[in-house]
Amino acid sequence: MTAGLKFAPVGLLLCALGVLFLKQGAGQAGWVFDWHTQLAYLPWLALLICAGAASYVLAAQRRLDSVPLSLAYLLLAVGLAEIARLKPELFTAQLRWACVGIAFWALTVVLWERLRNFLAYPYVLGIATTIILLLPLLFGVSIGGNTNWLAFGGFSVQPSEFGKILLIFFLAAYLADHRAVLTLPARRFLFLHLPPVRFIAPLVVLWGLAVLMFVIARDLGAALLFFGMAVLMTYMGTGRKSYVFLAGLFILVAAALSYALFGHVRVRFDIWLHPWADPNGMSYQVVQSLFAIGTGGIWGTGFAEGHPLLIPEVHTDFIFAAIAEEFGLIGAVFVLMCYALLFWRGSRIAMGVPRAEESLLAAGCAASLLLQAFIITAGVTKLLPLTGITLPFVSYGGSSMSASFILVGILTALSGERRGAADG
Repeated sequence: MTAGLKFAPVGLLLCALGVLFLKQGAGQAGWVFDWHTQLAYLPWLALLICAGAASYVLAAQRRLDSVPLSLAYLLLAVGLAEIARLKPELFTAQLRWACVGIAFWALTVVLWERLRNFLAYPYVLGIATTIILLLPLLFGVSIGGNTNWLAFGGFSVQPSEFGKILLIFFLAAYLADHRAVLTLPARRFLFLHLPPVRFIAPLVVLWGLAVLMFVIARDLGAALLFFGMAVLMTYMGTGRKSYVFLAGLFILVAAALSYALFGHVRVRFDIWLHPWADPNGMSYQVVQSLFAIGTGGIWGTGFAEGHPLLIPEVHTDFIFAAIAEEFGLIGAVFVLMCYALLFWRGSRIAMGVPRAEESLLAAGCAASLLLQAFIITAGVTKLLPLTGITLPFVSYGGSSMSASFILVGILTALSGERRGAADG
């Protein structure tokens, strides 16, 4: 089963590329083959396959769990096939970003003994996380309506993608270090059991930063992800429902005030609640996404047989709608199951790690990938207001690809801690 999982991504991607090659007219009368234009991506594809094989060798040499990496490659193959279908001019660039992501995975695994030392400095991690989150608010440029990018000449980066890694490190270190105080609170307010204010203050600051990301940077996706991660990891680290209730109350009050005070917040919620009021205007993306998902049905229209290009920016925010249209409910569930299995495998690794902070770190990495996938798919299907984050490993983008592979690299490295504890 594991061997089949390792080879499945290559087979899936090659089959998809073969279908697209035939769709271009290969073998038909008058067709002229020019590999410089039609197969210019081959060198990068070969490099990606070699990098993937090398990553399995590295994991085997260090006796690490390669299942999270295999699941990531499976999602990557789906994403690359969709990018080649939707935006062929970006396919080579996405292959390059995939190679960069694998390089980040390898660096994370090789340098883990040094990287784990950051867990000893929770407040430094907290300050670094705050700075990363504030950078787009102060110096960000608007791309696609969200002021969540930093531009350096012709190169742009999304700090929030890397900020979530620092956030997970901070929460793991802080919650493990203050677990006794946070789980045995000395104060009672109504039916809530709360610790002294100075211990819960860092969590409240993170909640406030998440709200600022939505209000100022207009980045609802990152705001929901950061807020959700803070709540999830706090609950995983303490087991206290009081924090979940307090966070829920906080976000409800913040959402109500934002809706009342800021026009763009009202527009975002109105699009969510009443998309058919302006189907050819502000709600065009959401409406076309719903049409695409409905058209796909159970089995889909077939790869390269649908019309997902009617959706603006389909290769980034709405790539899940393209999958649902051409592969149907079966394909959509397959993608979601990959994220669920990745979370399950990460949870197994977390439960086997002996140190509390590293256990929380593994759980946070696994939960982050699943939560991000849920937020964007919920936005595409109108379960939540439309968000602007990527589907990990699937959507186009270098920042998301690199950060996602780093998270999988942390899980892979921590799987060695579980084996080492068992051997000891």
